[in-house]
Parts: sequence; structure tokens; C-alpha cells
Amino acid sequence: MNAHTEPFGRTPDGHEAHIYALTSSKGLRARITNFGATLVSMEVPDRHGNLRDVTLGFDGLDPYVKPNAYLGATIGRYANRIANARFTLDGHEYKLTANEGVNQLHGGKVGFDKKLWTTQEAVAAEHEAWVKMTCLSSDGEEGYPGNLRCTVTYILTNDDELRFSYEAQTDKKTIINLTNHSYWNLGGPDSDNVLGHELMINAGKFTAIDKTLIPTGMIASVLDTPLDFTRPRTIRERMHHLGKGYDHNYVLRGDPKAMKFAARVREPGSGRVMEIHTTEPGIQLYTSNYLDGSLIGKGGKPLNRYAGFCLETQHYPDSPNKPSFPSVVLAPGEKFTSTTVHKFTIE
Repeated sequence: MNAHTEPFGRTPDGHEAHIYALTSSKGLRARITNFGATLVSMEVPDRHGNLRDVTLGFDGLDPYVKPNAYLGATIGRYANRIANARFTLDGHEYKLTANEGVNQLHGGKVGFDKKLWTTQEAVAAEHEAWVKMTCLSSDGEEGYPGNLRCTVTYILTNDDELRFSYEAQTDKKTIINLTNHSYWNLGGPDSDNVLGHELMINAGKFTAIDKTLIPTGMIASVLDTPLDFTRPRTIRERMHHLGKGYDHNYVLRGDPKAMKFAARVREPGSGRVMEIHTTEPGIQLYTSNYLDGSLIGKGGKPLNRYAGFCLETQHYPDSPNKPSFPSVVLAPGEKFTSTTVHKFTIE
């Protein structure tokens, strides 16, 4: 295993950001920046041993500082949507920053994706390499209560796994929902879209949504709907029934708090397979429906619709306003923990 650090540019306020590169003995390489605790690239071999980057992103820091569809970023304080940008906790209503119409998306106007996280040097050991990043979300930030201290650790193992491990503590009762927002394309940088990827999701139900993508509170069956990925199907197969594409939260089978199989994706051309396990109760499938070519990615390539897919492990959207959903409340003296594992193989 190997780990090293390199400069990645300066933020508008003059602070230096870095890239932390983790490399396994088999050649897999993850590159993470402490700006937004963002996965910048993930290089994985195909069936012929050719290493290619399988994530969407940018060549330098500047595009990450600007609005950028959250490519690769750590999302918080609350991933996904909160209806009407408000929630009630212990009888007190908290009004959040609205940044998607009247709703809040991915933590507000300045979420965790726009923070420069405090980071120590990356570390390499015999069987894994890792880098740990920490940020403080102050009481009242984007409307949330409590001083919340969060840590995300990226771990690359010699078992061809990339792990996201999260921890958080607060000094006042609050809500929390963290995820990673990487856009994957297992075909590599020469692949224009992900529609031919074969996807399986370990979920027979999903959280039904209204026209603004806010859950109605109903848990619905995927059976006989375009959302049914209980057996492998291409993303393309039934997407035309949904308008622009997928942007849905699936209710994973198994213990909501225990590690479990969540999803499996295979790209037939390269043979790359990515399998996801998580301790989270849900996973959001998003097919980059709103990319329109205006963002210029690595190598000067425009990022168009369906250029990547996201599988964001998470608690359900709008959980603070849906008492029947698994709780997202964190109290003082408690520790929030969450782990998601991406394992890469070849077929």
C-alpha cells in the first residue's frame, strides 16, 4: 500500500487544498481532496488489466469551489431533501436555508461539499491506506441546531475495497444524514453514458415521491414498476417511463442499522463490477438527469446527461418530517456512525 499528498490549488480565501492519493498493491488508486472531502478519482482495472478512472470530476480545484452538481463530495449536514426547508424537533421549529425552490437540498447553500476539511497526512499500512478528514458545522449553520463535529475516513484496502466511514457528535440535539455523492461510470473516461450498465438493488420497496421529489410518506412496492432492480437490468431498459431518469430512494432489505448488501453494478464492455454494502437503511439512485454539458470534466470533456450514476447510501429524504421513517436525530453524548463499502471486481 502507498499514500502520498500533493497540492491541489488554493480556495478563493487563500487556503491551500490538497490531494491525498491512496494506492493498493494491486494498483487501484483513490484520490481525495480535503475540499468537500471529495473523491476526485478512482482508478480500477478492466478485464485486461487496464486502469481507468471510473468517476466523474474535474482536473483542478476551481470547478469544485463553484456549483458543480456535488461531484464526488461528502454531503451534509443533511443529504437529500427536506420539505419546505424546515423541521420540528422537541417542539421547536427550525427554519433551514432553502436552495431548491422552497426545499433544502444536500445541506443548503454552503453544505459540507463547500468546506475545507481539516486533514492529517494519509497513512499506508500493510493491508490498507487511509486518510481522515474532520469538519465543524457550527450551531445555526444553514439553520441547523448544535455544534456538530464530523469525521469521514476514506480507506482503500488490498481486497479492492473503497470504504467511507463516518462519525459525528453534537452538543445540542440535531439531525444528521451523511453520504458520498460520487458519479460512477465503470466504462471509464471514454464511455459517454451509463445506460448500458447492469444494475441490481437489494430493495423491494421505495419511498414514493411527489412532483418536487419529496417523499409522500408512503413506502411503495417496486414490483411491476420501472424502479424494479431486484434482478439485474440495464439502466436504460425501462427508464423512458420516468421522464428524465431515476432520482429515487430505495428501502434496503435487512436490518436498517447493520451492514448489508445494497447494490451491484456491472459494465459489460470493461467487465468492471462494483458491489456496495452499507449500514444505512436506504440508497438513492440518481442518473445525472440534470447534467447538461455546461460542466467541463476531466480532460476537457463536457458532462452530459446520463454520463454517470450515483448510488448514495443514506437515511430517507425528509425523514425529520416523517415520523414513520428511521430516525435521523442525534443527541449530545451519542455518536453517529455510518459505513459504506464499494468492492471492485472483474467479470
